[in-house]
Amino acid sequence: MEVTPGHLFAQLNFRDIEESDDRMVIELDNRPDLTNRRGALQGGLVATLIDVAAGRLADRRVGPGRDVTTADMTVHFLAPVLDGPARAEATVVRAGRRLSVIAVDVVDVARDRLAARATLSFAVLDSP
Repeated sequence: MEVTPGHLFAQLNFRDIEESDDRMVIELDNRPDLTNRRGALQGGLVATLIDVAAGRLADRRVGPGRDVTTADMTVHFLAPVLDGPARAEATVVRAGRRLSVIAVDVVDVARDRLAARATLSFAVLDSP
């Protein structure tokens, strides 16, 4: 994942694990500067990880001159990411001409435990 130096995503240090037209897997370490008082990865960062993985996958499915933007995101937080890394595994549910739907599971890798399950929809837009 290419990131502009100084951008928030560069500071978070997302790692690409797998990237294809049907699947996107990204990891984020559970570091002390990213945790809540209980030592779990902040829920907002888990949601950001989900949105980035899903958005990148949805973007791979649109042609040149097209973009995607998050239209809807539902996240079910199931367990805290205590050890990490948090691994977001995004898969395509449906990729249409105007709307794409992506499912994402987030796993606490060290604990092999499902931490979150999400469904996102992306509007497909013409680039300006």
